[in-house]
Amino acid sequence: MPAPAAAAEAAVAAAEAVVAEAAEEALAQLACRAVMLAAGGSLLSCFAVLPDPRDPRGIRHSLPCLLVLVTAALLSGKTLLEDVTAWIAHAGPEVLAAAGARRDKHGNRVPPHKKTVSRVLGALGAQALADGTAAFLAARLPAGPVTFPVRRPRLLPSLNCDGKEIRGATAADGTVPFLLSAAVNGIVPAEREIGAKTNEIPEIGPMLPGLNARFPLAGQVITAGALHTQRKLAALICRDLLAHYVLTVKDNQKNLHAALAALNRDRARRHATRDTGHGRRETRRCQVMDAPARIRAMFPHARQVARITRTVTRTLTARSGRQRTTTRETSTEAAYIITSLHRREAAPAHLAANVRGHWGIENKVHRVRDLTFREDACKVRAGSRPRVLATLRNLAIGLIRQAGHARIAGTIRQAQYQTPLLLAILGLTPAL
Repeated sequence: MPAPAAAAEAAVAAAEAVVAEAAEEALAQLACRAVMLAAGGSLLSCFAVLPDPRDPRGIRHSLPCLLVLVTAALLSGKTLLEDVTAWIAHAGPEVLAAAGARRDKHGNRVPPHKKTVSRVLGALGAQALADGTAAFLAARLPAGPVTFPVRRPRLLPSLNCDGKEIRGATAADGTVPFLLSAAVNGIVPAEREIGAKTNEIPEIGPMLPGLNARFPLAGQVITAGALHTQRKLAALICRDLLAHYVLTVKDNQKNLHAALAALNRDRARRHATRDTGHGRRETRRCQVMDAPARIRAMFPHARQVARITRTVTRTLTARSGRQRTTTRETSTEAAYIITSLHRREAAPAHLAANVRGHWGIENKVHRVRDLTFREDACKVRAGSRPRVLATLRNLAIGLIRQAGHARIAGTIRQAQYQTPLLLAILGLTPAL
């Protein structure tokens, strides 16, 4: 093929890819806006505004019915796709009626076929579903009592951002899908997939304004890992979102890290906490001071800096025959924090709570998906199914928490045997 023709063909392919990506993004935004309008209703109304990937001819079960049944199966402790489809095939008439399953000629509720469920999950637009369910959960979150200016230091509501890969799954380009999420008290109101040719840094920027459109972030404290300690993100949070940041500084910001390590903390304000349990004692010491002028010049909107020292003493027991030997090991690590919170807005105790609370997204979302929903053991590998199931797991966790249940695993054990509890978590009305 001549060089000009090959170049023209490559240009056309690139243009088609851009158009397809723009169309998918527009479709996701349209679905998100529609879900926001329907979020005051039930979960069925949330799923009803999502685009159905199937040909309208021959549809026997609606998309909302299928997605509600999959979510109900997850809430009943079914973690593998095979178990989910088997549970749906044997679902009781009360659950099928609440989900809107069709009736046969005898008037009985009929569950969808296993292959139908699997095929729909594989063809469903993953980002549109993620935006829709996130908007649904965000609309049910209570608004934080934020006032400006803050008259005295207090613990402000926080939003925790972190990413997690879906282990074992493979995207169309051969990479492992990676999801960036934002969580409020263990509920995920924003989720975005990280593409193969990018990373978390450029993707958190679009995610936060999108979340702000459906859940105002003004006055919230946004926490993220050291990877996101970037000047552009700090400016976006404070200038555009009217929020605050608490960020960890590591070696990816070498000059800033060195400047923080060299500060004299003799006059720093201090706070300490001590915890015991699981065979260890942990002491956290937080030293906070106002950001010096050279630190404020290096990082936008910086108001305070902190050094948090964590000392852990573990008790280890070794057995040799009948003899038991007990030893203690002590380790110490330090982390440097930079924040836009002024001293009149956050005391050392509040900054320490913000830093420790950041790991709530790991403990209350990612760990629950791994241990309770066995996400890493799921054998679904290809297509959009792994991403769709991860989104529905986030939805299930959010529904349980918003229904007032703190124990996820215990609630699931009860819901698999108590249909009224299952329907209450789903927000559906029993109807035969």
